[in-house]
Amino acid sequence: MRRTRRHGLLLLPWFFLPALAHAGVTLVVDGVDEPLKGAVVSGVELSQYASRDISAAQARRLYEKAPDQVQAALRPYGYYEATAEGDLKQVGGNWQVTLHVKPGSPVVVSSVTVDIDKEAAAVPGVRRAIRAAEALKDKPLNDGQYDASRDAISAALTATGFLDAKLTVHRVEVNRSEKKATVSLAWTAGQRYRFGKVNFRNAQFRDKFLDRYVPFKSGDYFAQDNLLLLQQSLNGADYFSVVNVMPDIDEAKNGIVDVDVELAPAKRTIYTGGPFFGTDTGAGVRGGIEKRWVNDRGHKWKNELVVAQNLQTLSTLYQIPMPGSNQRSFNFGANYRDANTATSQSRTLQLVANETRLWHGWTRTIGVNVLSGTFTVGKRGGEPDNTFGIEHGRSTLLYPEVSLSRKSGDNPTFVRKGWSLSIVGRSTVGSLLSDARFSEVVANAKWIQSFWGRNRLILRGTAGKTWTNDFSDLPPQLRFFAGGDQSVRGYGFESIGPRNQYDRVIGGDSLLVASTEVEHYFTRNWGMAAFVDAGNAFSGTNYSPRIGAGLGVRWLSPVGMVRVDVGVPVHDKNEHGVQLHVVIGPDL
Repeated sequence: MRRTRRHGLLLLPWFFLPALAHAGVTLVVDGVDEPLKGAVVSGVELSQYASRDISAAQARRLYEKAPDQVQAALRPYGYYEATAEGDLKQVGGNWQVTLHVKPGSPVVVSSVTVDIDKEAAAVPGVRRAIRAAEALKDKPLNDGQYDASRDAISAALTATGFLDAKLTVHRVEVNRSEKKATVSLAWTAGQRYRFGKVNFRNAQFRDKFLDRYVPFKSGDYFAQDNLLLLQQSLNGADYFSVVNVMPDIDEAKNGIVDVDVELAPAKRTIYTGGPFFGTDTGAGVRGGIEKRWVNDRGHKWKNELVVAQNLQTLSTLYQIPMPGSNQRSFNFGANYRDANTATSQSRTLQLVANETRLWHGWTRTIGVNVLSGTFTVGKRGGEPDNTFGIEHGRSTLLYPEVSLSRKSGDNPTFVRKGWSLSIVGRSTVGSLLSDARFSEVVANAKWIQSFWGRNRLILRGTAGKTWTNDFSDLPPQLRFFAGGDQSVRGYGFESIGPRNQYDRVIGGDSLLVASTEVEHYFTRNWGMAAFVDAGNAFSGTNYSPRIGAGLGVRWLSPVGMVRVDVGVPVHDKNEHGVQLHVVIGPDL
């Protein structure tokens, strides 16, 4: 190959260079764009002296080497006839080097030949890697892309069970005169290995339970993706503090690879608790005890006590996990609840038995509930229960329940793009063990989208409908009210709804609420919000939405998002004043 260099430009200035002992180098490269420009700067040794002292003799010597270094730097990108011209001069106390690069025409890949055993070439993962390598044809020769394509095929062979695969041909032939290159690659794949036994070590559970986490069967083709799924599944369970999945490739015999899984149990009992505050519940404390596993079959048991100004609960939940691709579990629980709102009071005991699983991307729950207790509706503030106009009730209800929920977010602590949707349906079976017949459907939706940098738009909506033969027998939990932190801000919790003949809020059989909120963040953790909420609980078609609007502060704290809002009713002659709302928790 001929290389053109103009030494006259290199030699002429040296007669006039001052005898300065030390100075730095400023390198300017033109004639090429990225990534070629970056390659030139990295490949020219002069760039190493941008912030280092260099003598006049060193500068002269390295400047003379620069054309050869430019050509070497561009060769991996297919430019085999690159030339560089330039000049060297002193500017202030530094040396300035300017290189005018002419890359020439690149060498183009004219053909790519990949030779692999037919069995291996038919495997989808290997076939995709081969197609990626063949796509190099008709493109400029690029050493980095060639290496990546070659290594991707080798990795695909190993990942899909061809553990003895060997690269036998890896050749690139370059014809500089025609500016063409041919690529030849060949592998001997060998036999395709299969999974053998999975050996769990140091586990606190019986093997039959742990086998449910294994996403493959003995005899399936070896696949690194399945090993990763096994690792993720065991890490996702809260049973273990250490999970190491190790295929025993060195001891593989007759094409069979056993898998060793080293485990270390996590802490078995977890205690939680502490004070909290919410405007719907008031100030309170909560405490909990969780047994991560009760026995060698992985059963779980959770208990929680909440004591707050407006809410006291005692709950227990026993879970029987059935690990697998659908993350199935059977759950049995009981919850005692003593709740006071702006309009009602209830003391109920709820028993629950259900099955939860992943279903077509949704979390599906199917179960049965028994709800029994006493309640009052229509209260105002701290009125005694015998105040005229307050309605009292006692009921026992047995009803099946089905729910579907799904959510998607780009960040669990601060969502910039995400959504959630849940739908719940419940109904008694005639009058079977129930004081009233009812059917109910409730849907909740939320959508979050960031815009213009540090801003978020949050839309929220709730809709519900109840059909019943005796509304007065339904406890407050099964009636619809509006108002509060997650409903219409500017109003007290569950303070909005249909009224009885004594002008007391008793709840309705329908609900429709919507919210629009805009947030702006001044820093990574602090921001403000403006919101407008509208909606109401109602009966029949008598829908008259209440509107609340206000401003809020947002703090992304170490324990999660803290929302402090101040809202006021809008154009409501019966309600006025300022309502404080405080919520701590995730976006979705």
